[in-house]
Amino acid sequence: MAKDQYYNKAKQQGYRSRAAYKLKQLDDLENVISGRDTVVDLGAAPGGWLQVAAERVGPQGTVIGVDLQRIMDLEDPALTDQVETLRGDMTEDKTRERVVDAAGGPVDVVVSDMAPNMSGEYSLDQARSLYLARQAFETALELLDTGGNFVVKVFEGPDVDDLRADIEDEFQYVRATSPKASRDESSEIYFIGKGRLTAPVESGDELEVEIVDVGSEGDGIASVEGYRLFVPSTETGDVVTVRVEDVKPNFGFAQPIDDE
Repeated sequence: MAKDQYYNKAKQQGYRSRAAYKLKQLDDLENVISGRDTVVDLGAAPGGWLQVAAERVGPQGTVIGVDLQRIMDLEDPALTDQVETLRGDMTEDKTRERVVDAAGGPVDVVVSDMAPNMSGEYSLDQARSLYLARQAFETALELLDTGGNFVVKVFEGPDVDDLRADIEDEFQYVRATSPKASRDESSEIYFIGKGRLTAPVESGDELEVEIVDVGSEGDGIASVEGYRLFVPSTETGDVVTVRVEDVKPNFGFAQPIDDE
């Protein structure tokens, strides 16, 4: 196969892989990475995405790359201080724990360009790709801070819509796209999840709350660690036991258990 323009461009501009331009284009599209961010790059070898992420977080940011293969240190001394690499299998709990330890707390962005070793049988390769994407998604849920962003590659095929739906449950906004740097014959798509949703309560939780206000629709409002919970058939000053029914980015809905 003839080398394409992105391969040649990567060689000329010092990127380790043509895939560097995929992350550039994805970030240009949705502003996934900001200066000073902490970014975790899953499946980081040979390091093209690491280079782009390090450039974009700047000298006060941090990039943690993890891969089964050894990732050689970046050649550019201006980027090496921001980058830490780990060798391990992201499908193993011990590797995830090492990433969590390296991050030292919640991170701003998780990106994954992980792909399976290709067998040539599309259905098998697609299933493996989906599995890796879900591993990346689970890792992102574990690592991301409130409002954090997520990028993951997957091959189109069965159950990809289910993956998107699951990502949509956890982020304020989700977009599916194929960057121009993807090869024409490629079936890969990238999901970009923006604005990680976190709340101090989950659906199904039962707790006692005090109604501190009443909303415009007449529902009582409780505050749980600054998070608003709307409770119908209650008034200011009521103390009630509720079951959380639905959790949104900035507020949720609960039902008084006594009313059931």
